[in-house]
Amino acid sequence: MMGTVFSFGHGYSARALTRLLRPQGWTIIGTTRSADKAAALSATGVTPVIFPGDAISLDGVTHLLISAGPDAEGDPVLRAVGDQIAARAGQFSWVGYLSTTGVYGDHQGEWVDENTALTPSTRRGQWRKDAEAAWAAIPGLPLHIFRLAGIYGPGRGPFAKVRAGTARRVIKPGQVFSRIHVEDIAQVLAASIARPNPGAAYNVCDDDPAPPQDVIGHAAELLGLPLPPAEPFETAEMTPMARSFYAESKKVRNDRIKDELGVTLRYPSYREGLAALLAAEQ
Repeated sequence: MMGTVFSFGHGYSARALTRLLRPQGWTIIGTTRSADKAAALSATGVTPVIFPGDAISLDGVTHLLISAGPDAEGDPVLRAVGDQIAARAGQFSWVGYLSTTGVYGDHQGEWVDENTALTPSTRRGQWRKDAEAAWAAIPGLPLHIFRLAGIYGPGRGPFAKVRAGTARRVIKPGQVFSRIHVEDIAQVLAASIARPNPGAAYNVCDDDPAPPQDVIGHAAELLGLPLPPAEPFETAEMTPMARSFYAESKKVRNDRIKDELGVTLRYPSYREGLAALLAAEQ
């Protein structure tokens, strides 16, 4: 099966999916914000569209991927072309919305799954919950929701900060995060495209929720560098954005991507993921 994917907000995760689909003969159309980035997209075989700016045509599009994040006014794609998408709902074989595990809110380190009530505790989490609901409200749209954990991968790992001596191990007792390597996001999306189940939501995370200081410490160990200093969360200097991530602690179950989509994670924990990133660098 091949088709044409229109990717709104063609960023890090969407580019990883493109690397899987393009060799199979898929056509990928991706939005970006600037002419410079459009040229870079074009060089990867993606047809670029500047958004907002260029006119959006969904003629011939079989699949939609929405990565663009919502804001206080709602989902930017729905604001711009929601009516057009709704009018063509029956045209699409698959629609994927990339959300976040932040929609579950804080569970004080306990487990959550796709049936857990959505009780976000941050403004961004509430925006995502609202956007999920807005997409789900379009009649006849074959929507699939993917709740992503913390994303890492090439160019997005802890090694640079550890090497520069700027990494810290911020300690907040009981704090755990779930993570996911970008290549595993791509294979989950590809598996869902191959086996559509409209209305489904999937947690996209690895098998090993872990305290953030453990990940930084392991990165230092792999590099053969000293353990970065530990700092109590209460007194650590952090941006409001960084501090907000510590407002929630939960472990996220990923059974559905395995049982329903048949996914075997390439990087079941940060240990395999970091080792692969370092090997690729070297």
